Amino acid sequence: MQFGIFTVSDITQDPTTGRTPTEAERIQATLTIAKHAEEVGLDVFALGEHHNPPFWSSSPTTTLAYIAGQTSTLQLTTSTTLITTNDPVKIAEDFAMLQHVSGGRVDIMLGRGNTGPVYPWFGKDIRQGLPLAQENYELLHRLWREDVVDWQGRFRTPLQGFTSTPRPLDGVPPFVWHGSIRTPEVAEQAASYGDGFFANHIFWPASHTQRMIALYRQRFEHHGHGTAAQAIVGLGGQVFMRKNSQDAVRDFRPYFDNAPVYGHGPSLEDFTQQTPLTVGSPQEVIDKTLGFRDYVGDYQRQLWLLDHAGLPMKTVLEQLDLLGEEVVPVLRREFAANRPAEVPDAPTHASLVAATYGGEAPRQATPNANRGDNLAGPSPYQDAQATAAAPAPVKTGSAFGPAATR
Repeated sequence: MQFGIFTVSDITQDPTTGRTPTEAERIQATLTIAKHAEEVGLDVFALGEHHNPPFWSSSPTTTLAYIAGQTSTLQLTTSTTLITTNDPVKIAEDFAMLQHVSGGRVDIMLGRGNTGPVYPWFGKDIRQGLPLAQENYELLHRLWREDVVDWQGRFRTPLQGFTSTPRPLDGVPPFVWHGSIRTPEVAEQAASYGDGFFANHIFWPASHTQRMIALYRQRFEHHGHGTAAQAIVGLGGQVFMRKNSQDAVRDFRPYFDNAPVYGHGPSLEDFTQQTPLTVGSPQEVIDKTLGFRDYVGDYQRQLWLLDHAGLPMKTVLEQLDLLGEEVVPVLRREFAANRPAEVPDAPTHASLVAATYGGEAPRQATPNANRGDNLAGPSPYQDAQATAAAPAPVKTGSAFGPAATR
């Protein structure tokens, strides 16, 4: 099981000092936080995408590429990449490139976003949000798997004989998570492709997340990608810790009460009772996180939101220390206990390569000489014929069988 953190890249006033960090300070703080996540033994760092103040992360792949160069084991992903307003061609190229520069330490979480005005900023209509997500992902899926793509859709100009470059590392696309807070159609899309489903799991009660995950698992099995237990599930969450719960509640209350998202609403006590937010000691975080399995089953990825609501970097680094030293080691041990053998591990590039090729050498895409255009003819790669004759992927559970070739 993978454990990590995600950030939405907000720039928020610290209510205890009245100071708001600059964009430059917040960007540098995020880089420090990501590197420290690896240092304390976490597995994953996820970065959101926004195109409006008070957020700074308008180009996640740029930031993740830098972090890749500063780390060696950290899995890098997004939270989320906007499949509705980004061009699928650019997503395909950017994330294949990020695969190469990170040595395969990358996957992607796709989502529709929660900022309405972003749609017209990028020439899209928010009323077409779901059809955009469905059509754009259909194209993205093909771009990573076909050397030459002809395409005609509703929402972008047609493609004729188009090749997305570079080709995915080792001929294996990044693993895809579909992220959602409340949309069952997203769970269905994830299930139909055999991809992962990530439930935001922050603002809603456990009963809502339980229904969403149950739907995804049921539909995953219906589409023939494996049993419901083999579906690939990720959860979000929020924590704030001190050595004892009284100090945690005291220190976090001003940040909660003034947070742009949930401040001036339910009390901290009500919110922690009704949602996955945990404010307390490391043991309380352990206990509540282990309880997630009771209503979603065994799952593959747990990400927490730490750096929000104006919390200073020093405090966030302290939270990471507690996660790495006191929380995650216990969670790894406890989640592994009694885990059924059929439940797969979280997908990685290495596991996807092994599932696709078995013991054979993976693809190393080598272009032919430039023919001057991309409009007609066969694949422009020397190995295309050999690739076409390659053995079918080895079926090793949930996301590694039919889903890898659909």
